[in-house]
Amino acid sequence: MKNLFADRINDIPKSFIREILKVVDDPEIISFAGGLPNPDFFPVEEIKKATIKVLEEDGSNVLQYSTTEGYLPLRKYIADRYFKRQGLKIDPEEILITNGSQQGLDLIAKTFLNEGDGVIIEEPGYLGAIQSFSFYGPEFFSIPLLEDGIDIEILKDAVIENDCKLFYGVPNFQNPSGITYSNERRKEVAQLLEESNTIFVEDDPYGELRFIGEDVPSMKNHLGDNTILLGSFSKIVAPGFRLGWVCMNKDKIDKVIVAKQASDLHSNYFAQRVIYQYLIDNDIDQHISRIKEVYGRQRGKMLNSIKKYFPSEISFTEPEGGMFLWVSLPDKISSLELFDMAIKEKVAFVPGSPFYVNGGGKNSLRLNYSNVDEAKIEVGIKALAKVIKRVINR
Repeated sequence: MKNLFADRINDIPKSFIREILKVVDDPEIISFAGGLPNPDFFPVEEIKKATIKVLEEDGSNVLQYSTTEGYLPLRKYIADRYFKRQGLKIDPEEILITNGSQQGLDLIAKTFLNEGDGVIIEEPGYLGAIQSFSFYGPEFFSIPLLEDGIDIEILKDAVIENDCKLFYGVPNFQNPSGITYSNERRKEVAQLLEESNTIFVEDDPYGELRFIGEDVPSMKNHLGDNTILLGSFSKIVAPGFRLGWVCMNKDKIDKVIVAKQASDLHSNYFAQRVIYQYLIDNDIDQHISRIKEVYGRQRGKMLNSIKKYFPSEISFTEPEGGMFLWVSLPDKISSLELFDMAIKEKVAFVPGSPFYVNGGGKNSLRLNYSNVDEAKIEVGIKALAKVIKRVINR
């Protein structure tokens, strides 16, 4: 009998983080593992009002099929916000609404990648992108991240020596590291890619969640049409809507639209109408400011607790925004082993190895601070420090 399943599905592991979240589904565990927004800031009452308004004013239409591209007023809203925040002039016709930015990654990979095509990815890199791209059999070229962004010298070698189709990056408060590319580093990356055939895929789910420093221009400001933008409402409104978008010039997005038609016809039209109604009836900037204030405090509490309790040989990033920071342990320590020990102390994190495509990261881990209150952050970090010290001193 022939193998029942396609080779591609047998070659792709389950999402490591999703499997971990099953393990830590215990109210007694302090979890720094998920990439979850704080539910205290989900605008429940405002969404309720928007939902009622949409149903009362246009009920029969909002429950009907719609266009693949997405609700045009919502796409115009996104385009206007790009101009307001970053000075980017984007036509709404260059925006496609997706089922979260995760679907955007899948559609990009489906549209652009043949088996064996080169894809440059950050090291450590976003696990969701690694999993999504892996379905299409690319050859990954992982480039280490430094404090101010991608290692430009190693990137030069990768771009010059390999005709890579895509460079996937998260320049703002990267997942998992929390690192942000400096403007100088962005210019260097843009200059390098301008001389190549490589498209920069700029994933920016966290860009509006800055608590320290000044905003840095998008890669599209430097690289123009050689950039694909990914955005999401998950971190600034609510992830349950599963609404994101991809943005690219017309000749590229027409191909991606075909891929989406084959996938699901269109994203949830009712959800698009509700979120648009919410956005035009409320001050999203004020809402984001409240989120940033609390996340900034939680980030500060985690860093202060790390500095207070962790051994001096532990290094860590100090993000200017976003939801994560990255911890590097002494080489001899396995974060997978540490995870098993930490669970017994009722604290959880994500081991670093799944964020690497080459088997690295065994002595690193990711911590999320957005979904744990300040009191629990200190308790959890203190418990984690206890386990780390036990492993170091054995």
